[in-house]
Amino acid sequence: MPMPTILKRDSTKFLKELKVHYGDVWNIPDSNYLLKPDFVVVDPRTGKKTKVSFVSLDDGEIVGVVYDTLG
Repeated sequence: MPMPTILKRDSTKFLKELKVHYGDVWNIPDSNYLLKPDFVVVDPRTGKKTKVSFVSLDDGEIVGVVYDTLG
């Protein structure tokens, strides 16, 4: 099973940047997409972790991003 990419960045800024590029960025804690996240963003100041996954259609086109903050 592939491990998610770990990024050490301010998660709020990271999500704002994703919203600029993808438009639809949703906080959906119970999303099945977050069972195997594409990224885990760790804020170096607070240690707060955010799971991030891309939502794509069957043909691979990315249509949005879902995320959930972990303590």
